[in-house]
Amino acid sequence: MISWHNGTVPSHQEEEESTDAYQRSECVLGYIPVIYYSILLCVGVPVNILTLVALSRLAARTQKALYVYLLALTGSDILSQLFIIFVGFLLETAVFHRDVPVVLLRSVSALEFAANHASIWATVPLTVDRYVALCHPLLHRQISYPARARRIITVVLTLALASGVPFFWWSDVWRVSSPPNTLDSTLIWVHVTIIYFLPCSVFLVLNSLIILRLRRRQHQQRCQEDSRQQRAAAGRLGKTTAMLLAITSVFTVLWAPRTAVVIYHLYVSSVHRDWRVHLAYDLANMLAMLNTAVNFFLYCFVSKPFRGAVRDVLLLKGAPLHPPRSFHHQHTSANTSNCSLSSNAKRSHRDATPLSALSAEIIA
Repeated sequence: MISWHNGTVPSHQEEEESTDAYQRSECVLGYIPVIYYSILLCVGVPVNILTLVALSRLAARTQKALYVYLLALTGSDILSQLFIIFVGFLLETAVFHRDVPVVLLRSVSALEFAANHASIWATVPLTVDRYVALCHPLLHRQISYPARARRIITVVLTLALASGVPFFWWSDVWRVSSPPNTLDSTLIWVHVTIIYFLPCSVFLVLNSLIILRLRRRQHQQRCQEDSRQQRAAAGRLGKTTAMLLAITSVFTVLWAPRTAVVIYHLYVSSVHRDWRVHLAYDLANMLAMLNTAVNFFLYCFVSKPFRGAVRDVLLLKGAPLHPPRSFHHQHTSANTSNCSLSSNAKRSHRDATPLSALSAEIIA
């Protein structure tokens, strides 16, 4: 990032910076990160809000837990864009370089990490849900419903918020000239474990099982002909799984450079002293933040219902909360209502018959 004076650096560190000023790395990119993050914020926030509205309509229409998880992921991406891009990069670069309370900047740092953890870990319940849907469909029908999904998301977001508290003591790698101490090393390893290694391990294991299951199912379909209804269900599962694989793959690719640069900063060369590490760290952060704005395009590419919901939102069309019933179902309902009306009429006619007439019929 752009090098300005930081009022949060303690006095002894300022003295070190004054003595080692010639060793301090400069930002090679200049104002390019500011322009990039401004464009990403102006595009990403409206796109994610549109995604949020479209997914809300689909969740209300279908009552599926899948859309609850996608709603949580989109909301977490919006929080990441606000706290990390807007507050963390833009405001700290343009405003917070002046003398401000240390507690304020550290609090913002904790919120940034909490939003980041929530954005990534909201994908984990979605992956587990897709695994259960493909590998254990009967169990999925019993345990996957919107109310349970909302409870799971509440627990995940609460844990993500709590995981951001230790990063109140996170060091500013751009401005702190001293090498990382024990606390810095611990926080860095906790960060890369929470943000990359642990969720990627879950994605790798479950996605591998999902792919093996799909291949086995395709082989079975080649051996025996399935009905049209079964093929349609398999197609829906395939599109949903393709969406999941796209989300997790994009996350793995975009966050890998930042994880590698942070570990390199810890053990090899500091961001503060080496301009090449500084440049790599800036580019890695730019790639990682791109992950908060690409899900909309992945959904549009994979999901036809999502494209329809987006079109309805843009054209200001109101979507029905429930899908229209088929003609056969309406005809059956009409027959059932007619039968109930006739039975009620017979019952009322029998109740209106005098007691003497009934007794005469019995005697006869």
